Amino acid sequence: PKLPQFPEVYKLRAGAIAVYPMYKGLAKLVGMTIIPTGQTIEDEIETLKKEWNNYDFFFVHIKKTDSYGEDGKFDEKVHVIENVDKVLPEILALNPDVLVVTGDHSTPCAMKGHSFHPVPIMFFAKHTRRGLSKAFNEFECARGTIGTIHATDVMNLILAYSGRLEKFGA
Repeated sequence: PKLPQFPEVYKLRAGAIAVYPMYKGLAKLVGMTIIPTGQTIEDEIETLKKEWNNYDFFFVHIKKTDSYGEDGKFDEKVHVIENVDKVLPEILALNPDVLVVTGDHSTPCAMKGHSFHPVPIMFFAKHTRRGLSKAFNEFECARGTIGTIHATDVMNLILAYSGRLEKFGA
């Protein structure tokens, strides 16, 4: 299908770092450059660090949280999320304009499949408002300063927090 191209719509050079073929394919369909990487979270972060100066935007996908949810493997899913937590300081050390941590859907281990539940989303940027949240989970994120938002609002928030949102009449 002919889809709007990310670089044309958002005026950003976008790189995609993903292990799972479907996410590589989707990223390619919207005009992102597929950046080859290894199979682990650590490999993906090393790739991100190596490519940091070549792109304005990165889509980094961690597949194991989803697959362990589908398999009902709670402890393994928690371990992957904890590994992502461990590499966040490495990403922040790159001094991104904006860092967004979220999921593309909920995959509760108890349901062993995708669900209707909202996903938590966290924005880190120079101009984000700090809320009262003390943790990154569904309940705390819903209480945050952004609350529950629609997926269609995410890119505009990213552009706004990075100072790249085009203003009209301002």
